[in-house]
Amino acid sequence: VKYKGRKDLVLAVFDKPAVVAGVFTKSKTASAPVLWDRYALRGGLASALVVNSGNANAFTGVVGKRAVHQTAEVAAKVIDCPIRQVFVSSTGVIGEYLNVDRITEAIPKLHKRLKDSAWRDVAQAIMTTDTFPKGATCVTSINGKEVRISGIAKGSGMIAPNMATMLAYIFTDARLPVQILKRLLRSSNDRSFNCITVDGDTSTSDTVLVFATGTVPLGFSPRSIQDERLLPFRAALDKVMLDLAQQIVRDGEGATKLVRVDVSGATSVGAARRIGMAVANSPLVKTAVAGSDPNWGRIVMAVGKSGENILPEKLRISIGPFFITERGRVREDFQESVVAAYMQGAEIEIGVDVGVGRGQSTVWTCDLSQEYVSINADYRS
Repeated sequence: VKYKGRKDLVLAVFDKPAVVAGVFTKSKTASAPVLWDRYALRGGLASALVVNSGNANAFTGVVGKRAVHQTAEVAAKVIDCPIRQVFVSSTGVIGEYLNVDRITEAIPKLHKRLKDSAWRDVAQAIMTTDTFPKGATCVTSINGKEVRISGIAKGSGMIAPNMATMLAYIFTDARLPVQILKRLLRSSNDRSFNCITVDGDTSTSDTVLVFATGTVPLGFSPRSIQDERLLPFRAALDKVMLDLAQQIVRDGEGATKLVRVDVSGATSVGAARRIGMAVANSPLVKTAVAGSDPNWGRIVMAVGKSGENILPEKLRISIGPFFITERGRVREDFQESVVAAYMQGAEIEIGVDVGVGRGQSTVWTCDLSQEYVSINADYRS
């Protein structure tokens, strides 16, 4: 589609229609594939997935919508399924028309080359500015039946909830009702992809799809995600999705450090997350991390601009194991050189306790380096 000599097109086919659930970008300029997938999702079943990288097919008007329909139509014909059971994703440059003929001509060829061991190839094919393919897997059990969860994702820049410039596809062999799968996805998504940010920008193409093939019957039909028999599966899904989300942050454009922001003492979980995101999205905080500079005043600034309720005299800030503020001022035992040495590491933790409630949240981000500017300045060249 765009990258010469690189894999950039994926076709995944299910032996039998899989139950599917999805969450998408909240951008008001959502791409044509996202609009199509929202429609297709109403059917609750998936027989195929087509993904291209290099072109987002976003802000392309009627031409873009026709391209998605044509892609789904050809795939449906090749694998003999209803067109509404074909899901389509695109990622790449926004506003450029997609050469859909290249995709439709390649689909029959890809169909002839289908294999069940191409996970790494698929993860590579959906990459854009990513520097490595992203995948995760976990084996767990439901009601004594062993089930597997495997996922791939892409994302490096334009990463911020909801959700990110990211595509993620999760596959499980568990037999789950569609409503249960939807609730499981939303629950795990709120603790993973919706808790990461690289640069504060939300993409037009964000997509997370979970497919349940149903090849492993569970011996019961769960009616609630609170069912104790589902708890190991919920934990495994959380683990896979958080693993993928953290890989995206680690691969943030130009990133050299993974940053964890823990917020406590907020009025609610939502308030805690918003405070965390204010810190994680602050260019001043992120550049300080890049320079291993314990400029804690920037964290104070970011917390204050969040708009959430705080008590300055109770605000406690820490970097790593070192508490820096208390009673509305810097601690007398604060040693900048010691904290600066800690910040030389590849993983940094920032703690914020705002002292007004019990709301807690954790978000992940990365530092902001000169390389980020270079990557994005040269993106289309």
